[in-house]
Amino acid sequence: MTAADYQPSRLLRNPHLQSVLGSSGLRGRRGLQALAASGAVTTEYILDGGGNARLQAWHSHVPGTARTGTALLLHGWEGSADSGYMRLTAARLLARGLEVVRLNFRDHGDTHHLNEELFHSNRLDEVVHAAADLVCRLRVRDLVVAGYSLGGNFALRVGLRAEAAGLPLRRIAAVCPLVDPARTMDCMERGPAIYDWYFRRKWRRSLQRKRALFPERYDYDDAILALDLRSLTAWLARRYAGFGSVEAYFDSYSIAGERLAALRVPADILMARDDPVIPSDDLRQWRLPAAARLEVARWGGHCAFVESLAGDGFAERWVAERLCAVMR
Repeated sequence: MTAADYQPSRLLRNPHLQSVLGSSGLRGRRGLQALAASGAVTTEYILDGGGNARLQAWHSHVPGTARTGTALLLHGWEGSADSGYMRLTAARLLARGLEVVRLNFRDHGDTHHLNEELFHSNRLDEVVHAAADLVCRLRVRDLVVAGYSLGGNFALRVGLRAEAAGLPLRRIAAVCPLVDPARTMDCMERGPAIYDWYFRRKWRRSLQRKRALFPERYDYDDAILALDLRSLTAWLARRYAGFGSVEAYFDSYSIAGERLAALRVPADILMARDDPVIPSDDLRQWRLPAAARLEVARWGGHCAFVESLAGDGFAERWVAERLCAVMR
């Protein structure tokens, strides 16, 4: 199974339609049904992210099956552990005998109350710490990690830290990982307004919820929340993430160029040539280590790879095959 095997119908070859379908309510319902049909028992965990950080995770396993390994799934920006692609991927992995942990980043899902500080994309330490906590608490011997979009970016950066953190990480699968945040911002500004509208709407709601929970800490007004996406990101970077500029913030979590040169964990990366927010030039200029294998599909949009109007996805099958191969 390779990227070349993804051959959607002509109707599904439009990258914007793909990207919208990938995060649609249809896929959400499909994921809910697939996870329920798996017969898995799901338990909530609050993981230690270090420095008083707490991250929510959902651990699923099928009773009566022997554990062959544990998969940690990481969602995209303003997604959650309950996003359709997360549940669909979990169901695929459970069917192959893995236990699955779906992690919520800080301020994603229903977790805004767990931490006072705001989420930003350079909070890698707490994700690595939470992964180490789940390894300890669940007695994980063989760990694999998969991530979508920003989650794919995090997954690859976790791989860079795995050995030092004592993580028994065997393999990584990343779907459309965010490569160069600055370039992605440029694409979103030049592209169809739906991308800016979608992310700004969800992020605004997240910031409003944070303000309601911690009014003494967050006194920003609605004029701030009405800023365009770049200006709002620059405001976050300077005021709450500790960076002098939005450019420095973007650079802090970029994996472009040779940033992944030290990666030793085997990693499979699936990208789409028509991704509307990750330009194909980023892929040509990417200098990946020998441990990483890049596959580029002709179609797929951003993190979608939808195969039918019923919501079935190629990416979930691809992730399951790549991660389970190491457990054979």
